[in-house]
Amino acid sequence: MEAREGALKVLYKIDVNEAYSNIALGEEINSAAYSGQDRGFMTELVYGVLENIILLDYIIGQFSSVKLKKLQPWTLNILRLGVYQIRFLDRVPNSAAVNESVKLAKKYCGRASGFVNAVLRNIIRHQEDIKLPSREKELVKYLSVKYSHPHWMVESFLSFHDPSFVEALLNANNQTPQMSFRVNTLKTTVEKCIAELEAQDYTVERSPFIQEAIGIRGIDNLNNLELLNRGHLYIQDFSSMLIARLMAPEAEELVVDVCSAPGGKTTHMAQLMDNKGTIIARDIHQHKLRLIKGNAERLGITIIKTEKFDALTEDRALFERADRVLVDAPCSGLGIIRRKPEIKYRKQPEDIAAITELQLKILKNAANYVKPGGYLLYSTCTIDSRENDGVVEAFLAGNSSFQLIDIPKEYSKYIPGEHKGKTLQLYPHIHNTDGFYAAKLVKNN
Repeated sequence: MEAREGALKVLYKIDVNEAYSNIALGEEINSAAYSGQDRGFMTELVYGVLENIILLDYIIGQFSSVKLKKLQPWTLNILRLGVYQIRFLDRVPNSAAVNESVKLAKKYCGRASGFVNAVLRNIIRHQEDIKLPSREKELVKYLSVKYSHPHWMVESFLSFHDPSFVEALLNANNQTPQMSFRVNTLKTTVEKCIAELEAQDYTVERSPFIQEAIGIRGIDNLNNLELLNRGHLYIQDFSSMLIARLMAPEAEELVVDVCSAPGGKTTHMAQLMDNKGTIIARDIHQHKLRLIKGNAERLGITIIKTEKFDALTEDRALFERADRVLVDAPCSGLGIIRRKPEIKYRKQPEDIAAITELQLKILKNAANYVKPGGYLLYSTCTIDSRENDGVVEAFLAGNSSFQLIDIPKEYSKYIPGEHKGKTLQLYPHIHNTDGFYAAKLVKNN
């Protein structure tokens, strides 16, 4: 199957079935014998369209005789693919973008093939006439269209940050993130792992802040990365690794991870504990717990005890037993738009208010499990301060037995000045990581 057709099928699943981009793309790649070149092109098309849907629809809307809401999903996504190639891919001739789009239209929405041909050719003829909204007169609309973020989201970001900050953030959200890995020091050393990778002609970059964190360039197919299959490596963003480092669990401790799936931070904590002690890893979904178990087995970890448990429910049997408790809370996910661009179009402004109530309740429940002198760490993969400092401040206002502690000085690069070293917020455009937040609290003796 040709890469464009594969990309179309993935985009349709994401659009109509609300599939997750990474899962839908992975399933399509594994469903047919795509070449390495086709896999790369398909990935570029899928994420390129997803990152730019609002802009693509804005352009299509100027040349379509039919309102976009009335277009069939196959037709609309074929047009998006075509316009993306015309607008962004210089190496693809405009004629090829049109001809291949028409072929797809004949197969998936036959009667619309002439319409697709006419719209795309009209766009090509009038490319120079396409104008974005005025940045000076319509800042929110301009940013929304140019960087394909919903109007409400742009307004929300602007309520916390100045326009230049927001524009840099929106631009970063549309960039391809670097793939980073955690070396599993329970099975190997960082030095041995790097030597083996370099012997296979991969380019490896080390993190100056987390010794087990590396970036790898030159990966064509993850299935061919044998170190990953052997459990010597784990795919994990630097920001996520930072959470376990801030948690700083020690061997023989009892650690509770109340929202643990898929297990990246859980298994990292086990690694830092030298696989000694106990980690209770909880989640509400059994299939996600199986994922944690599978990851733990591959990494050679034996101290993780998975439990199906709702973090919104109190567990009195666990009160004041844990040395450390991690609340990696469910959130809006606005810090991982680079990895899952469909998040931009699925979230609504009312979701923020609803989720902060959920986060605060989970944090309050989890705090009960911390023994005197123990630690509670709250983290999210969002950049919305209402879900971050807002939740922590609300928790502290009603719980005087906990207090914020300083973020370690070795991570000072990642501490914005306004937080005064008490909480940590990472941004994609500043730190080249996912947008992550962390606050560490200690329970008074």
